[in-house]
Amino acid sequence: MTKSLFPPLPALTTERREWSNTRHGISRSDEYAWLRADNWQDVFRDPSLLDPAIRTQLEAETAYQTALMADTAALRESLFKEMRGRIKEDDSSVPLKDGPFAYGSSYVTGGQHPRFFRTQRDGGERVILLDGDKEAEGQAYFHLGSVDHSPDHQQLLWGYDNKGSEFYTLRVRNLAGGEDLGDVVPDTGGGGVWNASGDGFFYTRLDDNHRPSRVFFHRIGTSADEDRLVFEEDDAGFFVSVGGTRDNKWIMISIGDHETSEYRILRADEPDATPQLVAARETGLQYDLEEGGDVFFVLTNADGAKDFKIMETPADNPIRDNWREVVPHEPGRLILSVMAFRDFLVRLERKDSLPRIVVRERATGEEHLIAFDEEAFSLGLGGAYEYGTDVIRFSYSSMTTPAQLFDYNLRTRERTLLKTQEVPSGHNPDDYVTRRLMAPAPDGELVPVSLLHRRDTNLDGTAPCLLYGYGSYGMSIPASFNTNCLSLVDRGFVYAIAHIRGGKDKGYAWYENGKRAAKQNTFTDFIAAARHLVAEGYTSHDRIVAQGGSAGGMLMGAVANLAPEAFGAIVAEVPFVDVLSTMLDDTLPLTPPEWPEWGNPIASEQDYKTIAAYSPYDNVAALPYPPILAVAGLTDPRVTYWEPAKWVARLRDRSTSGNPVLFRINMDAGHAGASGRFSRLEEIAYTYAFALKVTGKDAAVP
Repeated sequence: MTKSLFPPLPALTTERREWSNTRHGISRSDEYAWLRADNWQDVFRDPSLLDPAIRTQLEAETAYQTALMADTAALRESLFKEMRGRIKEDDSSVPLKDGPFAYGSSYVTGGQHPRFFRTQRDGGERVILLDGDKEAEGQAYFHLGSVDHSPDHQQLLWGYDNKGSEFYTLRVRNLAGGEDLGDVVPDTGGGGVWNASGDGFFYTRLDDNHRPSRVFFHRIGTSADEDRLVFEEDDAGFFVSVGGTRDNKWIMISIGDHETSEYRILRADEPDATPQLVAARETGLQYDLEEGGDVFFVLTNADGAKDFKIMETPADNPIRDNWREVVPHEPGRLILSVMAFRDFLVRLERKDSLPRIVVRERATGEEHLIAFDEEAFSLGLGGAYEYGTDVIRFSYSSMTTPAQLFDYNLRTRERTLLKTQEVPSGHNPDDYVTRRLMAPAPDGELVPVSLLHRRDTNLDGTAPCLLYGYGSYGMSIPASFNTNCLSLVDRGFVYAIAHIRGGKDKGYAWYENGKRAAKQNTFTDFIAAARHLVAEGYTSHDRIVAQGGSAGGMLMGAVANLAPEAFGAIVAEVPFVDVLSTMLDDTLPLTPPEWPEWGNPIASEQDYKTIAAYSPYDNVAALPYPPILAVAGLTDPRVTYWEPAKWVARLRDRSTSGNPVLFRINMDAGHAGASGRFSRLEEIAYTYAFALKVTGKDAAVP
């Protein structure tokens, strides 16, 4: 890649200040540690409190990247219009039935945020319950949390975040009059669960370190200061959430980290009761509960069931001694989730790197599979509001097939197409090809790679390629339909997803072999995917733009250090690149709960050394780095802004290539970027313009 594609501006410099730290007898220095705001908790609530020196540096970064990308303004506008043209602006969901009503969401033409509505159960006039665009008026950032109607259909519980810091405020709306009540509950996780009578709700409250550690019950008409504390978790390494069941009988309090879980339950009609422990936490034991009438179904890895099995236990005494196996463990078949209905048990699982839905009759144990034909695809199990139904909802798409929404009759096995995603500007699936490749990793493992390209793209090594990866927390990236990436594909790009270790694409072992001491496999898998795409003639190394966000941004930083020559450019969005510093800072929101994923370098010298060996910031060296774009948000509580700010400064200091390093920070947003569907498209257009610029690709659509 040549730096001549960018204006010949002098590289931006960042002030260096001495700072050092010693742990386990190991010393390290950090000349950019001063970019971390000491008052970060206050900044999340009020960004104007940011240290002026830090703000000045971030504003200089904005001016620098603006100048370097100035010549892409017309291209960005063109990309934005293309992507917006693929969106049905007045789109609407298919309402889900619940009692006398059916509930759904919709957008209006030009609207940024969803509206929530209901109709009579079998159709009729739509009544708007909440208008997201109206609520967002006059705010630089606005994001809706969950929206949930009460069991008696008289009230609506809804949440919003207007800073990007994910401190959500909850409100209650009277659906008869359409006005919000006086109930205002701040600093929550974004949603709540109604009790059975609908005169109150349970919710999680965030502490000063942005951790959901407490569950409260709020009774309608009272002050939030009077809310009853239902449960409090003392271990900072465990996060707490609260949920309900489909028949509104139970409140479930879930406590867990990345490898251990625990549940406490109480009846929804007894909000003042003390939660009952189901199975005490044991390190490595994971379980989820699904209510099924007089029983709970338990999805668990107990007894060595690495890819999970399903158990059953009496609802009135669900302790572990009463768990009985229903669906046994099958190595290589990872059970992802389970939904219980009166007569059926439905599970979503992954086998041979592909998702599938399995339906089981509760009375007989007979099972059948909902089958699909494509080589690579994505499934979503939407279920239903109602427990007694025979009809569930699921979605299907592939990289060439727009999303389809189906109702499925569990008894008759009839599949009814409800909706196909519309692409107003047009889309012909026959113009595209999707494939699944298997890239050989250095240790012999085969890494799945899903890819999409136009049928008329020349596969002679000259095509540019955007290669996406994540590879952490067991998250799998689906091979789903993405209208945005068509703006690259239609310009001759190959769009590829590397299903690397650290995800669960090939079962739970695929995750285990990409974490802690085995984390290097995540990075070498991604590099192997890039090299395989080159070997197969899809692209060449100087034409590959690597992309990843959050922990995928850490992946970007790591592969840049390990194999800078393998990539023509790198896009790191909200990148978790200062892994060692963050895991050493137990005041940060996610640090204690993340120790099972990365290791605890405070307590363990070996964990310290393991993380230090790959932490992108700590391993920036005198290497020929390709052009790099980092993207972040000031109020991000998950990956704090100073991680990419420090990283790009050190990259500029040490890179031997002279290629530009750009840092684009949104001063009005957090981890998810700009709020509103069109504002988000503008950010994607910027990223794609960077990819087109660095590959020297003609911006015109063929």
